[in-house]
Amino acid sequence: MYRKRETERDRLRERIVELLRAYSVEAQHVGHAFAARHGLHPTDLQALIAVMHAEGAGDPLTPGRLGEALGLSSGATTAAIDRLERAGHLRRTRESADRRVIHLRYGEPGKALALEFFGPLGARTDRVMAQFSDADLGTVERFLSGMYDSIAAHHQAVRDRPAG
Repeated sequence: MYRKRETERDRLRERIVELLRAYSVEAQHVGHAFAARHGLHPTDLQALIAVMHAEGAGDPLTPGRLGEALGLSSGATTAAIDRLERAGHLRRTRESADRRVIHLRYGEPGKALALEFFGPLGARTDRVMAQFSDADLGTVERFLSGMYDSIAAHHQAVRDRPAG
């Protein structure tokens, strides 16, 4: 049963949750628009994002780790990698002493397409952030980090729990 929010804090918390939900939905719409414009399956877009984040963190994904991150079988992971590689969005590299280990890297043509599409969003984001002090941004960062940790832990719990 829905309970009425009584205090200003309750109303603020409710509004923040609603804004997070709306932001998440809008971000998905933007991602789907990019995928549709470039003939990508939604899973391909998720794979690209995972590869980009891992590479940015200095820990490039292997195909196995990508499949694990996306919850895909090895066959489905290979099919997604093959599609993305053919389209120039990512490339396979052998960087370790063990030449059997393949790392996935964001492809230069894919980077160019992403920059063209998402560059204006980056500029809009920069304009919004410029309105806040470093201290404000630090508070937002701590808040969003906590919210991310919360949803990631919930995702892990529901993914690991058998259905039914």
